[in-house]
Amino acid sequence: MDSIQSTTAIVARAPQDGKRNWKLEQLQLRAPSENEAIVEMVASGVCHTDLGCGTDPDGTPGFPVPPYPRVLGHEGAGYVRAVGSKVTKVKPGDAVLLSFAFCTQCHNCKFGAPGYCHEFTALNFSGSGEAFQTSKPTSQRVGGSFFGQSSFAKLTRVQETSLVNVSDLITHPEDLKLFAPLGCGIQTGSGTITELAAAKPDDKVAIMGLGGVGLAAIMGAKLRGCKTIIGIDRVPARIEMAKRLGATHGIDTSSVANLGDEVRKITGGSGSTITVDATGVMPLIQQGLDFTANQGKMVLLGVAPMTAGLEISVVPFMVTGKQLIGSMEGGVLPEDYIPRMIRWFQKGQFPIERLIKFYPPQAYVYIAMTKPSSNSSDPEVGHHEALHAIRSAASISMSPEPFEKLYLAPPNAVKGDLRKTFGNPTPL
Repeated sequence: MDSIQSTTAIVARAPQDGKRNWKLEQLQLRAPSENEAIVEMVASGVCHTDLGCGTDPDGTPGFPVPPYPRVLGHEGAGYVRAVGSKVTKVKPGDAVLLSFAFCTQCHNCKFGAPGYCHEFTALNFSGSGEAFQTSKPTSQRVGGSFFGQSSFAKLTRVQETSLVNVSDLITHPEDLKLFAPLGCGIQTGSGTITELAAAKPDDKVAIMGLGGVGLAAIMGAKLRGCKTIIGIDRVPARIEMAKRLGATHGIDTSSVANLGDEVRKITGGSGSTITVDATGVMPLIQQGLDFTANQGKMVLLGVAPMTAGLEISVVPFMVTGKQLIGSMEGGVLPEDYIPRMIRWFQKGQFPIERLIKFYPPQAYVYIAMTKPSSNSSDPEVGHHEALHAIRSAASISMSPEPFEKLYLAPPNAVKGDLRKTFGNPTPL
């Protein structure tokens, strides 16, 4: 492989007038280091982490992302095209799914919990300023290695630890398109239930927030045979989706006076033995901790504001025996858990196809540039098909249309319905 190759990528540049500034651009990709591979992407899942890390100005407190411009994306799927001299997990031609990067050397990595790697933040958010550069004459560096991959590019450099070889499980590129979100969102939701919380049939599970991660948690609880599975959200369509995926009950937070009372009614007064928050909304987290049963587990998945805090009365918390757990990537080892999810899907036990819709990359750029803030009063928020698809771990299809020929939405594109601008999503 040439030392420098041309590729197309979605580049996040510094926000302008408080709005995202994302464009499809032609970049130069440097050759892989000894511990990297070059992967040609088939698809990438999209996540609110990508939106967040492509929105805030440089210097904003939070995760230490590299300076703009940067290439984001962290749920990639594709084929290996070249490998560094020390890479042993894959070879050119292998089908791979991409997940997070980890150091392999710290205590947590050595004992099978790389999501809690001591170097997680540095390896997944700090990235590299040497992965991409713009074409001459400017040759401006563009940050890469987001979650060890920066999957919003046709060709990208990927850390070996981010690679999961699925060649034995893949028969067609369409499989990779479907499986792309397994590397973060779906493994996080499902793994939190099946592995981290170790749910059992007698558990009473409550999931707050029914986007892609929350719905994956619902599927994980169904897979484990939990007899009581409560889906909690303020969007009725999501609650109905949760019921189709296995929830036994649904609670619409916009229509109940006291969420805790509703959960206790369903659980016979005891509360939920496993409570998962996938919202990051502090009042909900506080309520969830309250209605969790004695010796129950409260697991945090949603990303709350960096300065947010919980109020815990120490002695009452101690005597209830409750556990408060932070979940990073579901607490799983991706190279073990991702193949398991694929096998569950192939057996008809894990219907991820119900969560995923496909749009071309220019559609995601369009969404990123026009999506209202999460606290917007816009009635389309939570109901717009494209936005819902992204919240439900949508994949961006990079085929069959050549990626290099895709175009940006015109400035006067219709905002209300993405289909009017880009056509219908690719059917599964």
